[in-house]
Amino acid sequence: MTDQFAADIVTWSYPDPYTRYSLLDADPEFFMHPSNGYLALVDDTGQLIGYRCFGVEGRVPGYDYDDEALDTGGGLRPSLTGQGLGRQSIAVGLAYGQEHLGPDAFRVTVASFNVRAQRVVQSLGFAHHATFNATTDGTQYDVFVLRA
Repeated sequence: MTDQFAADIVTWSYPDPYTRYSLLDADPEFFMHPSNGYLALVDDTGQLIGYRCFGVEGRVPGYDYDDEALDTGGGLRPSLTGQGLGRQSIAVGLAYGQEHLGPDAFRVTVASFNVRAQRVVQSLGFAHHATFNATTDGTQYDVFVLRA
């Protein structure tokens, strides 16, 4: 993650119903600190297309997470969503995570209304594990696990 990529990410604003994923006013420094586990996804020309994260940043408050799986999350540039890039971006993140972190399993938490993202993770082999409501705003989320 570079200064420039982090500064770009905090300008991303998504349309309804995905506005909860907007990162406006987030601190770019947060995305750059190595302990937060954020990595930039770039295309063949070096342009930022998204990001992936690993660890606690992939979690949503309200679920009783354990250490049986490595949590992962991420996002695509708003102008690139809905174009079929989600599966590839998650797959690239999983390959990176497997190579550098070597977990026994990966876990993703997806808002229940986000059927598009749920289809993508299930197409990658993730299985539904649980449903819960976030303690922050009551939004319902689904937890999916993929054994590595």
